[in-house]
Amino acid sequence: MNALASLVALAVAVAGLLGGDASREALALDPHAERFAPGIASTRYSEIRLTLSPDGRTALWFSRDRPGEGGHDIWVSHLQHGQWSAARPVPFNTPGRDFDPAFTADGRFVLFCSDRPGGLGGDDLYRVRVQGLQFGAAEHLGSAVNSPANEFAPMLAPDGGTLLFSSDRAGGAGGHDLYVARVDDGQLQPARPVAGAVNTAAQEFDATFLGDGRTIVFARAQDFGSSRVEQFAARAFGDRYAPGMRLPAPVNDGASDSYGAMLDWSRPGTLTYSARRGDGASLDLYRVGYRLPPSLSIPAPPVRR
Repeated sequence: MNALASLVALAVAVAGLLGGDASREALALDPHAERFAPGIASTRYSEIRLTLSPDGRTALWFSRDRPGEGGHDIWVSHLQHGQWSAARPVPFNTPGRDFDPAFTADGRFVLFCSDRPGGLGGDDLYRVRVQGLQFGAAEHLGSAVNSPANEFAPMLAPDGGTLLFSSDRAGGAGGHDLYVARVDDGQLQPARPVAGAVNTAAQEFDATFLGDGRTIVFARAQDFGSSRVEQFAARAFGDRYAPGMRLPAPVNDGASDSYGAMLDWSRPGTLTYSARRGDGASLDLYRVGYRLPPSLSIPAPPVRR
């Protein structure tokens, strides 16, 4: 292929990545989603951000109105003889806000958010060690990623090398923005906004990596409490992300809120999320299969810091 033809091919590929070829670059979803554990996890209360252990035998999520220890609590259920056990609050809940749990890919830790005393202010990021069916003490993730503002929805990439979360700290594009922090030799490096155009004047939050470790699914709302929340997917081009493409049904239905996405470690190619649907009394937990769009074999542009 001559230089001109190579340049044209590159331009076409980039246009597709940025939305010019939606059929090629859209995230494909199964037509039907499975409601998770009706009556146990999906109840008349608002249940948000389901995370499954890698062996598929422990489920965690949080509720903002289910009676428990505080205003927001994390709940746990175990798969026993093919049935999910009665849900109970986890022992590391406090009388405050505890929410957004996320298993790591190796199942050794659960990341979460809390406004418990001892943080830097607002909601901070924490982790607990998983010890069989038990949990260790909560550990603050430190000032490299936490701030006096609010941090939501921590999620460690499949390779364990990047922490993804959102924050409404000063200096962002507006409201909550998505941030990443590298993990080097087990230490979190200072967080920085996700590069590219994914962060906007709207609220971007509740993000998860998919199985490739580069595609992200995230929630976007113009304003908390007064506008519908929908979910989007964005692919990385080098280290930069396009604004994201709105996900089709069943994740978004054009009428109700949908957020709290999380990669299902126990089922490759499966995404969990929360949504209010016609057959549910409130926000329920769902699983849906996905397929990534074809990879683009093109060189990445230089990263601009």
